[in-house]
Amino acid sequence: MQTQPEAEFGLADARRILGEVFAPWVQDLNLAVERIEHVPPADVPDWQPGALLRMPFSERLCRNGGVVCGQALMALADTAMVIAILAANRGYRPMTTVDQTTHFMRAIAASDVLADARVVRLGRTMSFGRVTLLSAADGKPAAMVSSAFAMLRG
Repeated sequence: MQTQPEAEFGLADARRILGEVFAPWVQDLNLAVERIEHVPPADVPDWQPGALLRMPFSERLCRNGGVVCGQALMALADTAMVIAILAANRGYRPMTTVDQTTHFMRAIAASDVLADARVVRLGRTMSFGRVTLLSAADGKPAAMVSSAFAMLRG
């Protein structure tokens, strides 16, 4: 796997990495990269690079009561943040999660889940981000996640 930033990093690259790098059980979540953003728009001063991922609803992801379980939501958030960091880096770079704090605000049932991941700081040795998890059915936030990643040599 290439570890130097590429001139361009697009959806095809993000989707390829999602299928090649992550553990099989994460791939079993059937996550889809819907959007990556690494080029700042001219008219948004506080813009942050990021990615939008979708986790399709499945009964297999639900706990008792038909609610998408927290473990699946946290895996989605972690994966989305990795893709966002790769987009900001404009290419693959090995990393590992150092910290992830999740604040659950409401349950999601019978709906796909969207993860809007934003890179707060892309660093040489550490990177930091935030993810908002939303119900695709109504667009309302269900959880907020903050995370830190150690950037590894590769």
